[in-house]
Amino acid sequence: MNPIISAADLAAELAGEQPPVLLDVRYQLGGPHGRDAYDAGHIPGAVFIDLDAELASPPGVDGRHPLPDVEAFGAAMRRAGVSAGAPVVTYDAAQGWGAARAWWLLRWAGHQSVRVLDGGLAAWEGPLESETPKPTEGDFAPEPGALPLLTADSAAALARSGVLLDARAAERYRGEVEPIDPVAGHIPGAVSAPTSGNVDEQGRFLPAARLASRFEALGAEAGAEVGVYCGSGVSGAHQAVALELAGFTPALYAGSWSHWTQDRARPVATGPDRG
Repeated sequence: MNPIISAADLAAELAGEQPPVLLDVRYQLGGPHGRDAYDAGHIPGAVFIDLDAELASPPGVDGRHPLPDVEAFGAAMRRAGVSAGAPVVTYDAAQGWGAARAWWLLRWAGHQSVRVLDGGLAAWEGPLESETPKPTEGDFAPEPGALPLLTADSAAALARSGVLLDARAAERYRGEVEPIDPVAGHIPGAVSAPTSGNVDEQGRFLPAARLASRFEALGAEAGAEVGVYCGSGVSGAHQAVALELAGFTPALYAGSWSHWTQDRARPVATGPDRG
């Protein structure tokens, strides 16, 4: 299934016989809580999902956004109306990171019909509403493992044997700055691939062929084993959407740099060169 949907196609599906469940995952690192923006106006029928509370466990030794407890995640999705056989569309209002995190978690947990609204709320030309919907309880039961997941050890190994992409800004990869985590740099052998290179000026994903060319230039040829990490497993999910558009089935290191740097014995590389 195509991992993204255009605003026009979403409007058509919402008017159809089986409208998708809409998840509003507005999130901005270090910014205001997305609930206020949701309450001010959202796509009709959309349910607000709190990334920090419902798409992650509390921060700690596993990183800033560890994977959520599976049962708690399933309960949150059911409250939002998510069922196994019904399509889901996720969106946010910023870079698409929050929407991609929800997309990746649902796919990893076994849901087969999830898409991200391409361009986010800015691409939506239909009406907005401020009323909070009360969806019928869904029946989604998570079965984790449908998408590959990396640990710190397997991420390190993949950086040597395949292609491990670092989705953070290039200056963080190079170790020039580190505004959040305790150590600057990157996993040795990883390749810098900022998420900003996946989208156009409007925040929409580039065509699949252009994404494939981008990743090929970074070493990910057709059939290659590819993984991705970021700061805490959020923007890395956005990279996973782009990789799937390009024809890959990427593995995500969900703990990412915020988990890697918890153990000061793990090696750290700096500078622009792979390895």
